[in-house]
Amino acid sequence: MPRYDAPIRDMQFILHDVLQVQNYSNLPGFAEATPDVIDAILEESGKFAKDVLFPLNKIGDEQGCTRNPDGSVTTPDGFKDAYNQLVENGWPLLGKSEEMGGQNLPYVLQMATSEMTSSANMAFGMYPGLTSGAYEALMAGGSDEQKAMYGPKMASGEWAGTMNLTEPQCGTDLGLIKTKAVPQPDGSYKITGQKIWISGGEQDLTENIIHLVLARIEGGPEGIKGISLFVVPKFIVGEDGSLGERNTASCGGLEEKMGIHGNATCVMNYDEATGWLVGEEHKGMRTMFVMMNEARLGVGMQGLSQAEVAYQNAVDFANDRLQMRSLKGPQAPDKPADPIIVHPDVRRMLMDQKAFIEGARAFTYWTALFGDLHHRSPDETVRQQADDYMALMTPVLKAFLTDRGYKMANEALQVHGGSGFTKEWGLEQFVRDCRITLIYEGTNGIQALDLVGRKLAANGGRAVFSFFAEMDDFVGANADNEDMKVFTDGLAEAKAQLQEGTTWLMQNGMSDFNNAGAASTDYLQLFGLTALAYMWAKMAKVALEKKGSDPFFDDKLITGRYYMTRIMPEAAAHLAKLKTGAEPMMALPADRF
Repeated sequence: MPRYDAPIRDMQFILHDVLQVQNYSNLPGFAEATPDVIDAILEESGKFAKDVLFPLNKIGDEQGCTRNPDGSVTTPDGFKDAYNQLVENGWPLLGKSEEMGGQNLPYVLQMATSEMTSSANMAFGMYPGLTSGAYEALMAGGSDEQKAMYGPKMASGEWAGTMNLTEPQCGTDLGLIKTKAVPQPDGSYKITGQKIWISGGEQDLTENIIHLVLARIEGGPEGIKGISLFVVPKFIVGEDGSLGERNTASCGGLEEKMGIHGNATCVMNYDEATGWLVGEEHKGMRTMFVMMNEARLGVGMQGLSQAEVAYQNAVDFANDRLQMRSLKGPQAPDKPADPIIVHPDVRRMLMDQKAFIEGARAFTYWTALFGDLHHRSPDETVRQQADDYMALMTPVLKAFLTDRGYKMANEALQVHGGSGFTKEWGLEQFVRDCRITLIYEGTNGIQALDLVGRKLAANGGRAVFSFFAEMDDFVGANADNEDMKVFTDGLAEAKAQLQEGTTWLMQNGMSDFNNAGAASTDYLQLFGLTALAYMWAKMAKVALEKKGSDPFFDDKLITGRYYMTRIMPEAAAHLAKLKTGAEPMMALPADRF
């Protein structure tokens, strides 16, 4: 049977030692996030994930959700009780504002607790995760009345939230949306249309669901510039906060999916449902991107989380499974064979996983901290850089962590051999659940296009050049430390390759847009590898200072050196491929494939 234990020690290392969250105590919310408070939250969140959520993971996968004859949806056994515990214990309120009843703790801490939830039960974690994103979108674009009406109960998780973008004829190209909104005399709108793949569109966990729906106001401009955003509650909310009549928004069916069976993925039908405009007419995408960007960071974290739980079980199996003898002779002479962890190729798979997971966790939390700085710092320069970095890193984090996270979950299954292909060991569920992360919230190909087409050129390249300078400064500051040489040399080489790839795109992407498109995925992979190299260099510096005090730090250095010597060489291949441009990809006529 599979197991999950929250990697609290590694989380503490990143939060306390690498990011030094305690040094931001001058910012709102950080003063309360003392190391003791952070440790207590991590411990309790880890227990909830292990004892309550993980036992439901297999149940959710096997049972799935059920659409009843009346259109209601029943979640798997145990999900409702677990969700009630989540709300009663205040977990959704960690990072929410005090005005909405929250604790206003740093977003980076909430990211850590969300990772545990997702590792333990990814399908379950999507319910509060999407609600948080919908809440943030309303806080960013909603009126004061909408914030007051929906905010507190969405913040607490008493009410859920969804995002309704995709329709049968359009996914990425939202300019093709057909859902229409007709203005009413009382200021509301009648929303009519169909949305598909709506996570948590209907469920039995909360008494109300607040749908955020993209639609085109009747007579509005064609294309993306004519899209508006509406709040459409399952139950109409009265001025006193009470629930009134049922809205004409209903679940027309549940998708039969490869994974995440415990999450209700709905076809949502809006039949002149009552909705209210969020923000300005025809400016809906601006507000929805608040939710989409938070969701993309969350999806990147899901790639990490599934790699983590799969890795833990792969390590257990590798230590227990006896097969053959070590190439150097028996390592367990009292047993009929050696555990497979003695074999170099098994070690390769485990070390690939470990090096990715620990680097990816640092990258995720480092990026989340910039989210806090953007919202909380009084320094305009700090806020600007944080905003720049969040915009630049979001597509990288989403796509790189899910590409690699899925690969690592597959490697964990491979360690199990034939056992991994069977349901008993749980690995095949981790792989199936993780696969969606490469697709939803914008496919990874779209993330790569967003990176090279929008984020690099934004503000004259200010964000990426700032990142280059930061890595240069780190290498320069540690150049005389011989113990850091493998990390500083590796980072300097990676940065040089990323800069070369960036220059190539700037020189060749504008002359032929297909060059940018053809290079985009390799460029994103190169960027992700470089970002993790920077994280490993930062972690190594701390680990060297503490080396000898705890084997944890020795292990950190061993793993970091593995990343630099075994994984970073992939960057050169991505650079070589991106520089070939579009011609090799586009040469074959479409009708000859």
